[in-house]
Amino acid sequence: MNHRKPSVSLLQASQNNTSLARLMDIHRDSNVRLQAITALIPAALRPSVKAGPIEQGVWCLLVANTTTAAKLRQLLPAFEAQLRVNGLDVKTIRLKVSRAG
Repeated sequence: MNHRKPSVSLLQASQNNTSLARLMDIHRDSNVRLQAITALIPAALRPSVKAGPIEQGVWCLLVANTTTAAKLRQLLPAFEAQLRVNGLDVKTIRLKVSRAG
C-alpha cells in the first residue's frame, strides 16, 4: 500500500524552513524594487529585465543582452533615486547579462 505524504504549498514549506523563508523574502524584496523602477525602464526593454538577488545592499538586475545592459547602465542613477524616494535604498545596482529566458 502506497502512503503519500500530504502535499504542502510553497508558502507552508517556507514557513517551516527558515532558509527557504529567507529566500522568499529576498525574492519578494527584489520584485518590489523592480516594480518601483518599471516605469523608468523603456517599454521595449521591460520584457528583457528581471529582478535578481539582493546581497549586502547590492541589487542585481538580470538583463537579456548587452544592448539592454548598456541602455540600463545610463539609467542607474534614476533607478537609485526612484528607489530612495520609495524607501528602498540599495548601495548599488549591478547588471548581469543572463542568457536564460
